[in-house]
Amino acid sequence: MTLENWKNSGSYFEYKDRYPVFFKEDGEGSPLILVHGFPTSSWDWGKIWSSLIQKYKVYTIDMIGYGFSSKPTRFKYTIAAQVDLWEAFLKSRNMYSFHILAHDYGDTVVQEMLARYKENSADIFRIRSVCFLNGGLFPETNFPTRTQRILLTPFGGLLKHFMGRDTLAKNFRKIFGPYTQANDQEIDEFWEIIDYNAGKNVIPKLIKYLTERDTYKMRWREALQYTDIPKRLINGGYDPISGKHMATFYKEIIPNADVVILETIGHYPQVEASDEVLTHYYAFRNQFTS
Repeated sequence: MTLENWKNSGSYFEYKDRYPVFFKEDGEGSPLILVHGFPTSSWDWGKIWSSLIQKYKVYTIDMIGYGFSSKPTRFKYTIAAQVDLWEAFLKSRNMYSFHILAHDYGDTVVQEMLARYKENSADIFRIRSVCFLNGGLFPETNFPTRTQRILLTPFGGLLKHFMGRDTLAKNFRKIFGPYTQANDQEIDEFWEIIDYNAGKNVIPKLIKYLTERDTYKMRWREALQYTDIPKRLINGGYDPISGKHMATFYKEIIPNADVVILETIGHYPQVEASDEVLTHYYAFRNQFTS
């Protein structure tokens, strides 16, 4: 599927009657939601979408500030706000019981979902399973890129003016695996979506989620440790941000940790090694039928 086809086959719903949010849904079977990462979009799932919809009813959105969705400059971008958005979307689709596959920023969004699930036994949403790909599940094992660190400083507002396709390519070369580098077309598409609708203007606001990981460190860690929900981590071990070092820590602190490490794969396993990710995800899901 091309990026143009991805966009044209999607739809929009109005969040809070003012923010158009891009979404896609397709397939039949048990519901599965896909939660994307920073700074990209739901297009991250493009390589595995056609396979997943043969087995499940699949939903994904571009969260506020990302992809083809609204990118308001005055919006308060927080992880909690993105979970509120997801809850509104799921209610709009009459979807209250589902499985989750998440990546990067999406991992943190899902940690907040799990925290709410843990804290409220009467929660209307039932999370049936979670599979994480590379992401900063624990701030002490997360090593942001130099660009991300600068974006967090007062200079972030200036840096955005100098960001472009070549900046993205340079950063992605560092975080993809040595044998699975993004090609020119993939870089072009990633950047097109990031820059869509003046997206550069909100990147310094979106990146503030890194500070939230410190603020809510224990709440989000305990959401992983103390929720009785099947979980698997499929980890690109070569990733310098949240690779094998993060997976090792995950195994140390999560009870009965289920971890698969793809040794030579970087930060975007679903892009770099889509077939391997699907194989390990299906094996995870085959452990339970619902």
